[in-house]
Amino acid sequence: MSRKVVRASKFRHVFGQGVKADQCYDDIRISQMTWDSNFCSVNPKFVAMIVDASGGGAFLVLPLNKTGRIDMSQPTVCGHTGPVLDIEFCPHNDNIIASGSEDCSVMIWEIPEGGLVTPLNDPVVKLEGHSKRVGILSWHPTAHNVLMSAGCDNVVILWNVVCGEAMVRIDSVHPDLIYSACWNRDGSQILTSCKDKTIRVLDPRKGTVIAEKEKTHEGSRPVKAVFVSDGKILSTGFSRMSERQVALWDPKSFGEPLTLQELDTSSGVLLPFFDPDTGVVYLCGKGDSSIRYFEVTDEAPYVHYLSMYSSKESQKGMGYMPKRGLEVNKCEIARFYKLHERKCEPIVMTVPRKSDLFQEDLYPDTMGPEPSVEANEWFEGKEGQPILISLKDGFATTTKSKEFKVHKSLLKTTSAAMGHQHGNTGEVHALQKEVKALKETVEELTKRVSELESKN
Repeated sequence: MSRKVVRASKFRHVFGQGVKADQCYDDIRISQMTWDSNFCSVNPKFVAMIVDASGGGAFLVLPLNKTGRIDMSQPTVCGHTGPVLDIEFCPHNDNIIASGSEDCSVMIWEIPEGGLVTPLNDPVVKLEGHSKRVGILSWHPTAHNVLMSAGCDNVVILWNVVCGEAMVRIDSVHPDLIYSACWNRDGSQILTSCKDKTIRVLDPRKGTVIAEKEKTHEGSRPVKAVFVSDGKILSTGFSRMSERQVALWDPKSFGEPLTLQELDTSSGVLLPFFDPDTGVVYLCGKGDSSIRYFEVTDEAPYVHYLSMYSSKESQKGMGYMPKRGLEVNKCEIARFYKLHERKCEPIVMTVPRKSDLFQEDLYPDTMGPEPSVEANEWFEGKEGQPILISLKDGFATTTKSKEFKVHKSLLKTTSAAMGHQHGNTGEVHALQKEVKALKETVEELTKRVSELESKN
């Protein structure tokens, strides 16, 4: 009789736990939009959530410590004219957040220290170039002020946020709706999944396809894909019988998956979150009440099921805290911000350890907030490796955030740069002002001439 040997792993006993009621964010009207994005973004300073708003789109940004019941009059970020579909904090500046909306625009906002006191209507930069709603945003992991957006016009645009310009427009690769788009660890490749059931690895600067795999999942429901360790790709999707699946692929030989596992028959789209430091991937289903987690390793079957966190209430969205925002002295290896119908609940993932000393094996050096290359350098071809930091003494957020500098003189609406007919609104406004001033001068001169003539 053969005994089943249990695979040794330090993450086998990871357990998830919701925080106490007074540490949740209560009485928030989470957006009712049926869009498969996270609806939440979080960093060591703030948590942001997309909320219901009448006559436009809005999201709430709260300091992490502002828990409890949130007042109805709490100011929001409300500059979009259509519902907000995705938000993401900048990894290099905790006060900067990007939002994409049904109004086809992307806006960059600067959140003041300590949070909002009055509603925020005016973005620092408005990026226009999509012709349909913008549902996916992703900041470059190592290059400062580089943002990727993907819209329902099947176009991916890479922006230089500092001058508000679209530098790369990938519009001939995707024949259908883009379901997900993300960077690899150093930002040298982009991974997209599309409604045509194909996942593609792209060269971001050239906009060309490096590798692609058709029919990754047979089902017609959305596929999500992320890069994991060693350039491999983890995808979540549905079988022809509508069973949820998770698969691991090697882009170097895209023929068959390294592993393909069927999970259940639920209908919610699985949102994958990968932690490169621990090799653990968390799958959060929209509409589910659970978070499954797996360890990705080099040995078959490559994706090893660890455990599942379950609760009573289903999740409408999920925020994932960067490593530098965790409490290392409590052996916390991940923290999620789960959106309910009317509240946001932090869920802490912990490795049980007896010692309260710093656990070096759980916290290798992780990605810090410093960018390794500037936007213009990156677009010119310079690569930037992640700048790593140690979490041994915990990470202290710098009280003064880096100033977000925008070259107003360089700010162009990208549509003109893209050859669209929207015109360059920045320049148009400036010219209109000049024309107005000239008209006033002419009127004044005409007046004086007529006065002189009447005297003579």
